[in-house]
Amino acid sequence: MDQNKPLVGILMGSESDLPVMTKATTVLKEMGVPFEMDISSAHRMPDKTAEYARTARERGIEILIAGAGMAAHLAGVIAAHTTLPVIGVPLASGAMSGVDALHSTVQMPPGIPVATVAIDGSKNAAYLACEILSIKYPEMADKLEQFREETRQALMEKSAQLRQG
Repeated sequence: MDQNKPLVGILMGSESDLPVMTKATTVLKEMGVPFEMDISSAHRMPDKTAEYARTARERGIEILIAGAGMAAHLAGVIAAHTTLPVIGVPLASGAMSGVDALHSTVQMPPGIPVATVAIDGSKNAAYLACEILSIKYPEMADKLEQFREETRQALMEKSAQLRQG
């Protein structure tokens, strides 16, 4: 895996989405996955969004993560312009606290899929991206196994502490 060439592209609809979407970058950094991040609103910057999606593959991007709230059509617009895997992150905002974003992200027409994680689930979007990358990059599979084992061990230790009082 070339550390100088981003494999994951992360887009968000506005600057206010940055605190949640930054959690995905933390995971990708820990797993050693190069990424790029940008703001590109499906509604306020439709040409930029479409161009980003159309050119992602030729730029070496292998997976796209898109986070948006409310109407949340960012992931769908991106998916409409590429055949790369797109992972949608519905963000908690607006009167419905992200439920509207969840519904609009997960309800895609046949042939234009968007993998969808939980509301504000950017960390899981990054882990899913790593799992997809592990098909091509065996070292990623090893890192995921190690992460899961470390998580299991930490929970076992916490469990033992709680049982001991």
